[in-house]
Amino acid sequence: MDKLIELRHISKSFDGETILDDINLDIHDNEFITLLGPSGCGKTTTLRMIGGFEQPDKGDVIFMGKRINDEPPHKRHVNTVFQKYALFPHLNVFENVAFPLREKKVPKDEIKKRVEEMLSLVMLSNFAKRRVTSLSGGQQQRVAIARALISSPKILLLDEPLGALDLKLRKDMQVELKKIQKSTGITFVFVTHDQEEALSMSDTIVVMSEGKIQQIGTPTDIYNEPVNAFVADFIGESNIIDGIMLEDYRVKFAGHTFECLDKGFDKNEPVDVVVRPEDVDIVPAQDAALYGDVVSVTFLGVHYEIIVDVSGFKWMIQTTDFVAEGAHIGLKLDPDAIHIMKKSKYSGMFGDYSSFSDEMDELSDAGGDEEE
Repeated sequence: MDKLIELRHISKSFDGETILDDINLDIHDNEFITLLGPSGCGKTTTLRMIGGFEQPDKGDVIFMGKRINDEPPHKRHVNTVFQKYALFPHLNVFENVAFPLREKKVPKDEIKKRVEEMLSLVMLSNFAKRRVTSLSGGQQQRVAIARALISSPKILLLDEPLGALDLKLRKDMQVELKKIQKSTGITFVFVTHDQEEALSMSDTIVVMSEGKIQQIGTPTDIYNEPVNAFVADFIGESNIIDGIMLEDYRVKFAGHTFECLDKGFDKNEPVDVVVRPEDVDIVPAQDAALYGDVVSVTFLGVHYEIIVDVSGFKWMIQTTDFVAEGAHIGLKLDPDAIHIMKKSKYSGMFGDYSSFSDEMDELSDAGGDEEE
């Protein structure tokens, strides 16, 4: 695929705070790429750099080989769909979608043809004469997408556009957006903090934290081979344990040595070991190197989420088999369930399921501290 956008050594600060720290990113033709990360990680600022709404303090934004740092938004082959759709309340659906073409003085017949094509694409053909204020949130979003696409931009930027929708509608729109991207061939750059959204929609995921790109890869690569503890924790659930890589294919953690599929580490190198909850098999305690006591069981419809205390470390297991709270069980790990990551600044920050959020950890650490 041809490169459309190249971000080269982009840095940006606001009020002395670094928001983007020397990032490099290639965006290709006909790609659905998602910028994923928590609030404040720099993903929306990256999007605004591409759109021309922000300029970098350092570095270059390159479009099809040409540096465009100083080009204003309206001169870039880019359109944006925001979370707030910014539709014109006094215009009906047809006129909202037609607006960019009327501004360019496109002939009436061509406007009619292209608007009808766009409304068909977003499944709103029967809504042309409706006032946008009478539409649901999902329908308004479709109008905003049609209006953004009608000018045939090279790139469509989408800044958390599904955030205001309810769960079922959000899932429907995930499917629709992917279909629209494939049918138009336009590159979509999508910003979200929702890892499920990123996994289900993207060709490429860019995981960001603290103004830096942590990992770029396909959804499968990002999920199965996270590069550090932040990515492993942010993309799905993960048990992350301190380990020692004894040699190729052999790692020691939780007091035992296990076979794994990883190689290329130094002998006796300290590492992070990640085990996804769905990759742990429950067996009788006497049949496993790891064993512990079940401290909680939560039914989630498709599976049970079980927290097991193994020598003080709380493991999460996701299974369709019911196990009672208080049960003493074994945890069986096959070699392909064990993934080895190099130590990073995020080591030790994630992976124990004593609680599910940093905030709860902070509250419990605070204990009984009171103001004097």
